[in-house]
Amino acid sequence: MKFVLAPDSFKGSLTAKQAASAMQRGLSRIFPSAEFIQVPMADGGAGTAQSLVDARHGEFITAEVNDPLMHTISARYGLIKDSHYFTGIIEVAEASGLGYLNDDDRNPLITTTYGTGQLVKDALDKGVNRIIIAIGGSATNDGGAGMFEALGVRFLDSKGNPIPRGGGGLGGLVSIDMSNIDPRLADVEFVIATDVANPMVGEYGASAVFAPNKGATPEMVETLDQNLTHYADVLQRFTGKDIKDMPGSGSSGGLAGGVMAFTNAHIVRGVDLVAKVAKLDEKVVGADYTFTGEGMVDYQTQYGKTPLGVAIEANKGNPDTHVIIVTGGIGDGIDELYNVGVDAIFSMTPGAMSLDKAMQDAAINLERTTENIGRLIKVDGEKYRE
Repeated sequence: MKFVLAPDSFKGSLTAKQAASAMQRGLSRIFPSAEFIQVPMADGGAGTAQSLVDARHGEFITAEVNDPLMHTISARYGLIKDSHYFTGIIEVAEASGLGYLNDDDRNPLITTTYGTGQLVKDALDKGVNRIIIAIGGSATNDGGAGMFEALGVRFLDSKGNPIPRGGGGLGGLVSIDMSNIDPRLADVEFVIATDVANPMVGEYGASAVFAPNKGATPEMVETLDQNLTHYADVLQRFTGKDIKDMPGSGSSGGLAGGVMAFTNAHIVRGVDLVAKVAKLDEKVVGADYTFTGEGMVDYQTQYGKTPLGVAIEANKGNPDTHVIIVTGGIGDGIDELYNVGVDAIFSMTPGAMSLDKAMQDAAINLERTTENIGRLIKVDGEKYRE
């Protein structure tokens, strides 16, 4: 018997690696001699660097950078090597995330992605030739201007002075001076990993959809959208790239669009990238069962979340594997998952309990649930052997 265990993190309670280990503990009680392969997964948001470093036996580097309000912090990024690439994996949230701010400090008019640019520079100093930017959890709406300021780009007003940092300053942008941009950017492949397809501006853009979670009032949302529209127009004049309506350019407050304007970047679904780098399709060969999961499975899962990506990739690599999702909660609209390679979905929550209690007991609940699924698999196998 062979099991591939490829969960995402259960946010706030388990990393993807911890979740895979809990699954293995539960299943190994029923199948002690089975082969287990752990493939920690992510969808481009928090945990992507951890999943890729775990999957490819990489390392983490810590650097001193600035947070969204320009306070000095220590942040980390991943490094992995293979025969073709020396890759830096940078999560935007690691330096520019909401986690650094309390509710009163959230203000996308002034928060900046400068620290993310500092992480990129540190990775360039290490000699990387590919950078994966994992999108998600940012506190910013500056279109990546802060990131590229840290990399030598100057964003200037009508008097030739630097504009203020943050989404509020973009309205005063008149010109972009790229004469001192880090020349190493031209020789590095940039990959933007995200699970959203929102454009930079408009009704479904970065400001309208995501800025309210970052502290923006309705009036601020209107200003931020106008400023990003103006920013995108100036970017087009100075870089030749029209990015404001590109799918995914609105990720991380438009940072994805900025990366596409200043580099040779391309956008990929985060879960597809992690599956490829982790070589999931190879690891499922010969697997009887592939287990995946995350904190919640509902109608949104079909739009690029980890369980969907695992199901698709697992069935590509091995059409005979059975894909089972174990999740903390099951919402509406999951039926579509059964049409794309998922065989069964189980909730690991044992009964009514507070969210804090469910998160506290996540490892125990996941271990117990996978053990019970293992018992069902064993009974089914014994029945057919008879």
